[in-house]
Amino acid sequence: MTRLTDAFAALSGPRAPSVPASPRQTARPAAPAPPRITPGQKAPPAGPNRPTALNAPYGVPYDAADMWGQHTRAWVPPLWSADTELNPWRDRIVSRVRDLVRNDGWAAGAVTRTLDNAIGVNFHPISKPDYRALAHITGNPAFDAKWAREFGRAVDARWRIWANDPGRYNDSQRMLTFGQQANLSFRHLLVDGDALTTLPWMPERVSRGRAQYATTVQVIDPDRLSNPQMFMDMSRMRGGVELDYAEAPIAYHIRRAHQGDWYNAAKSVEWERIERESSWGRPQVVHMFEHHRADQHRGGAGMLAPVVQRLKMLTKYDSTELDSAIVNAIFAAYIESPYDHQMTAEALDSPTGGGFDNGRWAGQLAWNAGRDLSLQGARIPMLYPGEKINAVTAARPNSNYADFQAAVLNNVASGMGLAPMQVSNDWSKVNYSSARGALLEAWKTLKRRREEFAIGWADPIRIAWMEEAMEVDGLPLPRGAPDYIDARGAYARCQWMGPGRGWIDPVSEKQGSILAMDGGLSTLEKECAENEGADWEENVHQRALEIETFKELGIPLPEWTGTETTENTQRKPEAE
Repeated sequence: MTRLTDAFAALSGPRAPSVPASPRQTARPAAPAPPRITPGQKAPPAGPNRPTALNAPYGVPYDAADMWGQHTRAWVPPLWSADTELNPWRDRIVSRVRDLVRNDGWAAGAVTRTLDNAIGVNFHPISKPDYRALAHITGNPAFDAKWAREFGRAVDARWRIWANDPGRYNDSQRMLTFGQQANLSFRHLLVDGDALTTLPWMPERVSRGRAQYATTVQVIDPDRLSNPQMFMDMSRMRGGVELDYAEAPIAYHIRRAHQGDWYNAAKSVEWERIERESSWGRPQVVHMFEHHRADQHRGGAGMLAPVVQRLKMLTKYDSTELDSAIVNAIFAAYIESPYDHQMTAEALDSPTGGGFDNGRWAGQLAWNAGRDLSLQGARIPMLYPGEKINAVTAARPNSNYADFQAAVLNNVASGMGLAPMQVSNDWSKVNYSSARGALLEAWKTLKRRREEFAIGWADPIRIAWMEEAMEVDGLPLPRGAPDYIDARGAYARCQWMGPGRGWIDPVSEKQGSILAMDGGLSTLEKECAENEGADWEENVHQRALEIETFKELGIPLPEWTGTETTENTQRKPEAE
């Protein structure tokens, strides 16, 4: 039998002739074996060619991997997946964050500031159908900018009717407008780390004088999203999110009542399975959270999670300083007496039973009687012989209190993506340049939060509503238009509008906007949306209406009507 090595040699062909080793190579000694280290013996220092860190011993190439230094010896955090490191601790994290938001002014103010700047209560879309994509799909040139403008106006008008319905039929619980629902969901996202919404279909409400659409929105408390019967996470179930073979969410398991509702105890142990979408792709559950890692299927670490401990310690420190200041205010002064406690006790309980009528107390009362002296309304105290007045030194607040508080709030603001003055509300130490720079940086984070919320939460709701609107409303469509289900992304494309960035120096910044538009670097639409959160078309129509009213009433037109060139608008108004 041919050996296996011979077979491989035959397949590989003739071998190359061996090259004799040079004397230098044959004379090279073998590398010595590394010395053995017995227990308790220190390792030898690293050689000059070994990678070494700045502080880590034993040749560890990174300080971050040091396991012997005093600063990192006990720092051994677990290495878990995104779901494993978050889901088991989610309820504890959220309960602590909520407690801070309820009871701490800094935390409540930070959440409110983020809500007011990113979402507000009038969060709404401006339709921008992708007419180029529709024209490309269908080959129909009727899908042009003119059609997109007409179609967008019609859709936006129908959206306002549904979203701002006075009967609140957009809300399955009939309490909030869509803008208020967006504000509430975004608040859940900031505090709880999740924004959970279902889209119930309620055709029974559609009738004259009531709802015009069967599509409704219901904001769900993220606490209710959990594994049935509180089972541990499994490969196909993570924190109430059911997954398919590719770990894509396919259904959500939601409690019928909150686990803390004693009056709904029976429903609190019942779970409802709701599929993510219908068989034709209509969204039925919208679950939005910030993805910090791959393979993450739940939120739970909201905006305040990284700074919970610092905020809690700052709250305790503030309370301690306040208590100390109150004590100082109460005990402003005291009288020091030369008599010890035994003499005082004997005076209070004399053997003769006289009490206050005998002994030192009697003498002191006689001394104070009739000695109510004053000078120009100011009382002059006259003390009993041997007594003296001592004032309590007000050592609170501590001289370093303000600096310490500012340092902690700077850390908190950085962790939340806000400017320090937005958290502390203290603008006394900033000038225009520093304030504008800090707010521009904060605005990037606020704008990112808004856009991410629009993509993950608002867009699916608009897609579901627009599916019904395309069926029941007479929206303008050219012949041969594709069905909505085949081009929902092109039909439902929009820009979500929230509060504007605002102005710090209105004159200079508005002049900069005018220069940017004149130079082709910006547009009126962008300036209105970015700075004021307004729709440029509504501004232009309102401006035309105001100019026409001026003319009808015979009132001279002001400068802003465009009767003067933009050069005049670039001059700052002169001080009177």
